[in-house]
Amino acid sequence: MSFASLHLNIEYVVVAMFLLMLYILFYVFTKDPDSARNIRSIASVVEELNREVFYLKKNLAEIKKEIQPTATTKRMSDDEIYQEIERSVYDMTQPLSIGVKNLQETIYMLDSQIDTRISSLENGVKQFSIPASIHANDDDKIISLFKQGISLETISKELHLSQPEVEFVLKINKIK
Repeated sequence: MSFASLHLNIEYVVVAMFLLMLYILFYVFTKDPDSARNIRSIASVVEELNREVFYLKKNLAEIKKEIQPTATTKRMSDDEIYQEIERSVYDMTQPLSIGVKNLQETIYMLDSQIDTRISSLENGVKQFSIPASIHANDDDKIISLFKQGISLETISKELHLSQPEVEFVLKINKIK
C-alpha cells in the first residue's frame, strides 16, 4: 500500500467524520426546542408533585396531632366502652323494635278483622237453605261416624251423599 492511497483513505475518514459532526450539530439544533419543551413540562409536573407532597405532609402532621392523646384526654375503661357500645346498639335497634311492634299490632288487627269476617260468612252460609238430600238425622249420623274415625269418603258412600255435602255438615257444626 502506498503513502498516497493511505493519505487518500485518511482524507475520506476525515471528511466522513466532518459530515457526521455536521449532522450531529444539525440534529441537536433542530431537536433542542423539543427537548427544552419536554424538560419544561417535566419540571412543571415535578414542581406540582412536590407541592402536593408538601400539603400531604402538612395534613399528615395535623392529623397526627389530632390523634395523639393529650394529657387531658383520659382513656375509656372497658366498662365505659361496653356501655357506649350498648347505647349505640340500642339507638340503632330502637327504630326496628318500634317498627316490629307496629307490624305486630297491625297483624293482630287484621287477624281480628279476618275472624269477624269468617264468622259473619259462616252465619251467612248457615242461613242458606241446606240441600234437600241432607236431613237433620243425617247430620247426626255424619257427626257420629266422623267421631268414630271413619273417613269422609266412606261416610259419603254409606249415607249416599257427596263428599262436599259431608264436609259442609262437619264445617257447619264446627267439627272439622
